[in-house]
Amino acid sequence: MVRFFLHNRLVTYLLLIVLVAWGIVVAPFNWRTGPLPRDPVPVDAIPDIGENQQIVATEWMGRSPQDIDDQITYPLTTALTGISGVKDVRSTSMFGMSFIYIIFEENIEFYWSRARILEKLSSLPPDLLPEGVTPMLGPDATALGQIFWYTLEGRDPATGKPAGGWSGEELRSIQDFHVKYALSAAKGVAEVASVGGFVKEYQVDIDPEAMKAYSVDIMQIMTAVQKSNLDIGAETIEMNKVEYSIRGLGYIKSLDDLGEAVVALRGDIPVRVKDVANVHFGPATRRGGLDKGGAEAVGAVVAARYGSNPLEVINNVKEKIVEIAPGLPEKMLADGSVSKVTVVPFYDRTGLIKETVGTLETALTDEVLICIIVIILILLNLRASIIVSGLLPVAVLVTFILMKYLHVDANIVALSGIAIAIGVMVDVGIIFVENIVRHLELPENKDIRGKELLAVIYRSVTEVQSAVIVAMLTTVVSFIPVFFMEAQEGKMFRPLAFTKTFALSASLLLGLVVLPTLAYTIFRKPHPTSPKGRRNAVRNTIWITAGVLLAFYTKVWIALVLSLIGIIGILNDIFQKRKPDSPFTQTLRRFSSPWGRLGGAALFVLYFLTRSWLPLGAHVSLFGNFLFVGILIGGLLALL
Repeated sequence: MVRFFLHNRLVTYLLLIVLVAWGIVVAPFNWRTGPLPRDPVPVDAIPDIGENQQIVATEWMGRSPQDIDDQITYPLTTALTGISGVKDVRSTSMFGMSFIYIIFEENIEFYWSRARILEKLSSLPPDLLPEGVTPMLGPDATALGQIFWYTLEGRDPATGKPAGGWSGEELRSIQDFHVKYALSAAKGVAEVASVGGFVKEYQVDIDPEAMKAYSVDIMQIMTAVQKSNLDIGAETIEMNKVEYSIRGLGYIKSLDDLGEAVVALRGDIPVRVKDVANVHFGPATRRGGLDKGGAEAVGAVVAARYGSNPLEVINNVKEKIVEIAPGLPEKMLADGSVSKVTVVPFYDRTGLIKETVGTLETALTDEVLICIIVIILILLNLRASIIVSGLLPVAVLVTFILMKYLHVDANIVALSGIAIAIGVMVDVGIIFVENIVRHLELPENKDIRGKELLAVIYRSVTEVQSAVIVAMLTTVVSFIPVFFMEAQEGKMFRPLAFTKTFALSASLLLGLVVLPTLAYTIFRKPHPTSPKGRRNAVRNTIWITAGVLLAFYTKVWIALVLSLIGIIGILNDIFQKRKPDSPFTQTLRRFSSPWGRLGGAALFVLYFLTRSWLPLGAHVSLFGNFLFVGILIGGLLALL
């Protein structure tokens, strides 16, 4: 493998470009990818350590907990216990409701368990449950799936300040028949559960005295109400060679329609519902509410579908809210102001996710920069430092690719695995590069080039690769107990073991595949017939171009230090021809020497580290932080 990629360097560089672009596309951080698409690793703040659980809910309103337990909970629990892969069944009976929690083994696929439960519920004996009782399977979300809460409030469309003017009944109707349906259509949403307010319903308050006067009972009134809201379809009739459909229209559209329903006949006089009862709109009985700042509120909770990307789902919900906002109703209040129904978030996990992932992003960035500084100062070889430092962020990008397609979500624990592995990842490059440098410094290899250089690099890498592989495998094997963790412990710590293994494997793979080719390109000596001036001009041009491009894309003008190194090199070549012994030329020669370039590169990276870290705080000047970081790293390296 080493020989193939070393001799097919075009394939190696194409592979490197693909890996870098692919890693940027799937990176969990909020990077601007320009023309590249975005398909990030699923991002959440913390790992979902909940059990592999499904919920079956059954409603039988008006019944006591004992009746619920005897006639619903117990029969369903015994029937569902026999499903394949069930580890435990827990149940709760309360007034009018039954909840059964079915815990499956961890290796049971989430949607497979839902299919088995639905099969079991559809095959229950018809007389197992009371008439009219239908068990329902809960949403395909986990306990950590509640990602977004919001309320509906009346606000001034011009200023955005609260305006009021809407009752709990009106807001709940808007939520149930407009907002809920729109947000449920957002990609990745499992459920939008309404909370608070009052459900509007027709209510019939019977009058006992009127019932006695008309000699009707409650069952007659109930039957009349049930049969009044009904459309009837008949067959067709043909008249004059035209076929007409016959229908009886009887759906209730107003209070008067319900009040006109006939309960009984007394002679030729019908007794209607409004004769024996008071028909009106009213709120349905509720068992809870929603409080926001001490006031009654109407809202909902959005649950993300199992396996979805929580951050992406939240963004989809927000896009839907923006889409439906112009269509939400508004009204004119008594004081002449306008109040428009507005969706107001009051719990949004986006902030927590971004802060958590941002902390890890900053930590990874600082670690990489510190490693680059240490590599430069320890190796004291700028070209070798570029090889080792350049492969470090590429290995992190490859880790993101493995996380994406092996379904390891990015959270604070998973990304910590990469942070832990950084110190070990650089070892691969350092060992390979130092062995290459050692071979190239041998007297017999001083002036080799071409195929001889390829042979030396190949021999240098293969000489130590077995030891490096064994060292990496030793670290990976030490995490085997973590891979065998189960239940909550496994869900908490297995992602860390996976990401650390991915990072070590990526660094080893890049060390064997890409590093030899980079070493050949960087350590290759020009042809003897090539003029020295032309070689220096090409090298200095590369420095200048790199500095300008980096300053343009990062908007940090300290990147022009790279260009300054190239400019100093050009001036050195010019003045060396005219005044080779002048003090100015000697100063330029020092700056453009390998030691000068090493120092410039170290200060350049140190600036970016200071700018990202700010260990003394933002209230201290950047120069003060720069001095502190330089003294800290220099002191530690001097001590070592």
